[in-house]
Amino acid sequence: MRRFLSTLALLVGAGGLSLSTTIDLSLAAQQISEPFRKAGASITPAYEGWFTNADGTHSMLIGYLNRNTSQTIEVAVGPNNRFEPGGPDLGQPAVFLPGRQTGAFIITVPKDFDAKQRLTWSITANGQTSSIPFWLNELYEVNPWADVAVGNNPPVIRFDPKGPAIQGPLAMVAKAIPRSATMAAGLSLPVWATDDAKYSSGSNAPQRNPPPAVILHWSKYRGPGTVTFDKTPPVFEKTEGAAAFNGKATVVAKFSQPGEYILHVDAEDHSGRGGGGEICCFTTAMVKVIVAQ
Repeated sequence: MRRFLSTLALLVGAGGLSLSTTIDLSLAAQQISEPFRKAGASITPAYEGWFTNADGTHSMLIGYLNRNTSQTIEVAVGPNNRFEPGGPDLGQPAVFLPGRQTGAFIITVPKDFDAKQRLTWSITANGQTSSIPFWLNELYEVNPWADVAVGNNPPVIRFDPKGPAIQGPLAMVAKAIPRSATMAAGLSLPVWATDDAKYSSGSNAPQRNPPPAVILHWSKYRGPGTVTFDKTPPVFEKTEGAAAFNGKATVVAKFSQPGEYILHVDAEDHSGRGGGGEICCFTTAMVKVIVAQ
């Protein structure tokens, strides 16, 4: 069901129409597919599913599909990048990387948010608007912390060797790790990671050429200027630890102008982006950087 949901969320409501279109995910008959282009195509929100937190609240796991293979698109939070109700800003990205970005952020809703309530994300890019509603349908419940079929769990990351552990797709602007930087020096971003070195996939067939146990993907999420990273992706140095994989990887971010930035990091395991289609076993986090002249 998880893979069906993700595919359906992308196919319906695609921005191939010149008019703004809101589609209910349950209406599979209204699937609309738009091909990828180098530039000029639409962006469609994607609903990966939802899960319940230990305190009884619920988190919606949300990504997107940017159909432009060579065009990173920035859409400021506001009329062209908004959530309703309660928006326009519910922590969504203002920068949309090319291709499919799975589970980029979460929105946490109260315990009493019921299956009849909706949050709708609308994105207008290249003159095309796509809107996707999100709700707590029981068929869309996922477990992003474990693939029980193979015993796989997400990587654990830290921004300090003795700092708090982050595990699972928990990226939220409201919980971004605070940092400060200058334009001249930039910002060093070390990440310590551990993982069980297992993987998830549709078939769980053996991997002929397995990727590294953990791969970090850093990107700009919001901010006034350009952000560049000196290593994409950074290479892990092995560290001591009890896990099957233990390592540290560092990138240096440089900023083109001062201001407030949100950086996003995705730590994926052997399974690849989005847990090999299983919506499992990747970890996300954000860093809030105040950049001085």
